[in-house]
Amino acid sequence: MSFKLSQRSLDRLDSVDPDLIKVVKYAIGVTKVDFGVIEGIRTLEKQKELVAAGASKTMNSKHLKGLAVDLMAYVGGRGCWELKVYDDIADAMKQGAIEYGVPIVWGASWHIRNIADWKGTMEEAMNDYIDTRRKEGKRPFIDGPHFEINSNLV
Repeated sequence: MSFKLSQRSLDRLDSVDPDLIKVVKYAIGVTKVDFGVIEGIRTLEKQKELVAAGASKTMNSKHLKGLAVDLMAYVGGRGCWELKVYDDIADAMKQGAIEYGVPIVWGASWHIRNIADWKGTMEEAMNDYIDTRRKEGKRPFIDGPHFEINSNLV
């Protein structure tokens, strides 16, 4: 089944890096799970609110520069926050990253600096990230809807 981005999602990609837009548009065409863009570029004020609430860990968010998007899964036409559907979206984003040569970091596998280089499913990547953080005695920060360009590799 092929999905399409709504006009609202396309509008939310306004001011987002063109390479990231290409990856998102590619992913919607190959994904097993429908999704929409819930946020692209973000204001400094909103970032401050998210950090204060613990929903973001940095004031240096890629959203502030148009280098990140948050995607929401839709299952049965309704928004879904179940993590298991986000690894399917991440698999589609990985395909787009490979297709266009764009280094993408996924918010559920922060330790992988370019998901295109991961030799496995994105579910396996997420589980590897969780295991890695636990071995380090640290809590994993899982942000399944978040995808960003690794600007260090561009």
